[in-house]
Amino acid sequence: MNDSIAGQVLLAAPDQQLVAGVLARQPRALAKAITLAESTRRDHQARAEQVLAALLPHTGKAIRVGISGAPGAGKSTFIEVLGLHLIECGHRVAVLAVDPSSTLSGGSILGDKTRMEKLSTHPNAFIRPSPSGGSLGGVAEKTREAMLVCEAAGFDVIIVETVGVGQSETTVAGMVDAFVLLQLPNAGDDLQAIKKGIVELADLVVINKADIDPRAAASARQHFEGALSLLRSASAAWRPTVLTLSALTGEGVANFWQEIERHRTTLEASGELAAKRRRQAIDWMWTLIDGELRNRFRHHEGVRQDLEKVSRCVTAGSMTPAAAAHRLLGHLQND
Repeated sequence: MNDSIAGQVLLAAPDQQLVAGVLARQPRALAKAITLAESTRRDHQARAEQVLAALLPHTGKAIRVGISGAPGAGKSTFIEVLGLHLIECGHRVAVLAVDPSSTLSGGSILGDKTRMEKLSTHPNAFIRPSPSGGSLGGVAEKTREAMLVCEAAGFDVIIVETVGVGQSETTVAGMVDAFVLLQLPNAGDDLQAIKKGIVELADLVVINKADIDPRAAASARQHFEGALSLLRSASAAWRPTVLTLSALTGEGVANFWQEIERHRTTLEASGELAAKRRRQAIDWMWTLIDGELRNRFRHHEGVRQDLEKVSRCVTAGSMTPAAAAHRLLGHLQND
């Protein structure tokens, strides 16, 4: 960042304490910082920006892994077993688990902490379940901010678990180093695998629950390898691989992490990792801009006064959606 833009971050005393607490790896400060970042209050958002700016120099060193897959693929079980394995290897692991939001309360439905009992109680692990809040792409709106806070708190492996409720589970691929797609042994034939557009973004495809039916797991692996061979890899240096494992027994988990490390080493050596993170930062900036513009549009006084009338016209068929959008956007031009 240009020095004329960066400037010095001036924090109020409470936020100075919060930053110090995060850097000192205090769980309470870590949770409070993420809660602040997730708040929709304007004053909290302003404070969160200052806190994140102060923490930013202490981020960027962790391995970021995104894990997606349909419900029942065993994501939470796999993440717990993987997390415990990594801790045994000397890592500190943060899991950002994004749950579907309740349409009534807006809160998380599944509660990953209750499904990762061993990992959640380990001092070198941190699990943060967050409601998706209706955000598309399988991640919560502030997942990226939470990831940076965890990195500043000294977690060297960040795992993002997506909602896992459809084929829109793609946003996570734009914020992690390695994107993992978890599948079941009965994943289907080559054609079905190709239909799942999410496969195109995967750096690793993992066939879980291989212990239940090893034959079916081997067949699914062949199907996905065949499908991936027909797709263009997003990386010039890395060709997506397919693995089989069992989260229940732990077989294959160590091999999986070796592949993640090999993926990171390969991307670092080619310079792709640094370039990828730069692109992700720019994409993140534009995502935030788009979100703020939509928010300001919805709260614009002229739009709010005219929206109900225009909506009735569109519903009645007396105005096209295009004309309605043009009319509402016209209120912004009058400012």
